[in-house]
Amino acid sequence: WNFKRLLAQKYDVVVTNPPYIGAKTGMSDTMRSFLQLHYPEHKGDTFAAFVKRVADMSNSTAYFSLIIPESWLSLSSFESLRSGLIQTNRITNLLHLGAGAFDSGFGTAAFVAGKMYVKTYLGAYVQLTQFAESNDKKNELLTNPQKNTFHAHQEDFTQIDGTPISYWVSQKIYSGFNTFPTLDSIADARQGLTTCDNNRFLRLWHEVVIDDVCTHYNLNTDVSENHKTWYPFCKGGEPRKWYGNNEFVVNWRDDGRELKAFIAKKYVNYTRHAKSIAFYFRHGLTWSAIAKDFAVRVYPDGFIFADKGQAVFTKDKDYYYLCGLLNSKYTAKVLSVLSPTLDFNCGYIKRIPVAKIKDTTLIEHLVKSCIELCVLDWDSFETSWDFKRHPLIQFRVPAAAWGDEKPKFTIQAAYIGVKAFFSANFETLKRNEEELNRIFIDIYGLQDELTPEVEDKNVTVRPADLKRDIRSLISYAVGCMFGRYSLDIEGLAYAGGGWDNGKYKTFIPDKDNILPICDDEYFDDDICGRFVDFVRVIYGAETLEENLKFIADALGGKGTPREVIRNYFLNDFYADHCKIYQKCPIYWLFDSGK
Repeated sequence: WNFKRLLAQKYDVVVTNPPYIGAKTGMSDTMRSFLQLHYPEHKGDTFAAFVKRVADMSNSTAYFSLIIPESWLSLSSFESLRSGLIQTNRITNLLHLGAGAFDSGFGTAAFVAGKMYVKTYLGAYVQLTQFAESNDKKNELLTNPQKNTFHAHQEDFTQIDGTPISYWVSQKIYSGFNTFPTLDSIADARQGLTTCDNNRFLRLWHEVVIDDVCTHYNLNTDVSENHKTWYPFCKGGEPRKWYGNNEFVVNWRDDGRELKAFIAKKYVNYTRHAKSIAFYFRHGLTWSAIAKDFAVRVYPDGFIFADKGQAVFTKDKDYYYLCGLLNSKYTAKVLSVLSPTLDFNCGYIKRIPVAKIKDTTLIEHLVKSCIELCVLDWDSFETSWDFKRHPLIQFRVPAAAWGDEKPKFTIQAAYIGVKAFFSANFETLKRNEEELNRIFIDIYGLQDELTPEVEDKNVTVRPADLKRDIRSLISYAVGCMFGRYSLDIEGLAYAGGGWDNGKYKTFIPDKDNILPICDDEYFDDDICGRFVDFVRVIYGAETLEENLKFIADALGGKGTPREVIRNYFLNDFYADHCKIYQKCPIYWLFDSGK
């Protein structure tokens, strides 16, 4: 009875660090049922219920203070908590600590609230999330309290759908939310397919017979009539703008019959995990739902999109404009408000304000240019299914073209061409992105807050890299030895299915598909000897030794060029191969050991 009497009392001050237990991460059935019954709007986590309980324990003029996970500031699951707090109390101070405050990766935020709501009250909000270490946060707070302090009226938070505690946001940003329609007024943002068993239904595209992949350029109108097994799959991956990350295929044979049956058997209704089926195989814009940065890229007809590789679908007239907007600094700024964590679920994307302008010609031109540059970049590596031929072979031109007196073919001359080409692409893409940023900053009137500049590290395309490019040339050469590639045709010559001798004239693949890697040339088809033949065929006998030295210098190591190349095959080639193909190798190493 005394305990109940204590709990029923009202207090002038209540301070606590409540337990953090999510409904899906460790909460007992008893606790889950209790929260469902008594705190239905705060049942997602015990800390949310504690905020409500502590507020109830405080008298009408009291202050209460808690330190809780920073997720409450923005996540949609805590919208009721934020709304209730803002409508009936006043936040006097908030200390946004972020991750690392207690020498852990867990992000927190502490706040003080007064029970008496004052509409015009100007709260103080200290942001320390930019400091990684606990001591750095403490020192900055004590030595520079004003430097990291923002002042905000909490009623401004209600201007943004979901009521995020957006204390650092300017009135210009708030104006955008009040002035422009949100993205979901012109587009559908969707979650896609979860296979529930990736080991069974998902493959990297190079793991399967290529003839059994229904790629975007041979997709039938009615997918149910297409009896290929594998279909291109947007799975997410590392943040990459404009184009790329086309690595996976999913088993959707006979309109996904096997996958649907598997999900239905496990979860009763397959549509719980095979979401938005009506949007499959339509071209759209996709991104990684969990990522360090938000980056949107296009994909053509013929793809299925994932739950973590979500997508936006819009009319063709808005397609490129929306792509440019979503990849702009404006969107990055808005998402720092809507979702300051690493979660870019389509629920947040739907709420981005979209300003429509009459003439989008320039924006569309710049976006298409960005896409074309990123397609060139992605397809220049053999991990792309649209890879045609290695750049150092495409740029095989007489050295005289780059200023050498003698008209001869060298890898060095080819590399100069490759470097110049990709450097130009890099600069063009960076310039395009900065121009797009400038346009959208002007549209939203944020010239005082944002700058259009893009850092080199954030430009999607990869500049030439001598060591990487020489190693990839060796990988391409081994592909030619096995017949995966041919110097006589572009793209894949053989990746399962039927073999065609007619594809190989300039350089003949190994007869038995076994390439010995030895410490000396004991066999006629020794891999090092075959590579030397490959270089001779491509660039000529006259420059063979010069080219081998150039390759050896790029690889690094001691000895003659042939010894350096042989040591690379002995020690490093297969590790590189497994890394390139994400531990799902195309070629297999049989090793008798030491």
